[in-house]
Amino acid sequence: MRVARRFVISGRVQGVGFRYFTADVAAREGVTGWVRNLPDGRVEAYVEGEAEAVTRVERAVRQGPSSARVASVEVETDEPSGTFRDFAIR
Repeated sequence: MRVARRFVISGRVQGVGFRYFTADVAAREGVTGWVRNLPDGRVEAYVEGEAEAVTRVERAVRQGPSSARVASVEVETDEPSGTFRDFAIR
């Protein structure tokens, strides 16, 4: 079953390769969507794919790359749009 989730990650998550880490995980899991830095220092990601793959991406962003320190992850569930062909860094 396809699902979509939006993640907003707080902590030391900018300037540590978090977007590239997320894009690598997304490519490995075969999900689509995007990731971007927010002006307030957080990172936002929108992920669509098979439920198990999206859950694995969520698990990964809760850890982040070794140089990051994830303080919290807000999660919103959405209906998959099916409009994304790949996973992009914005």
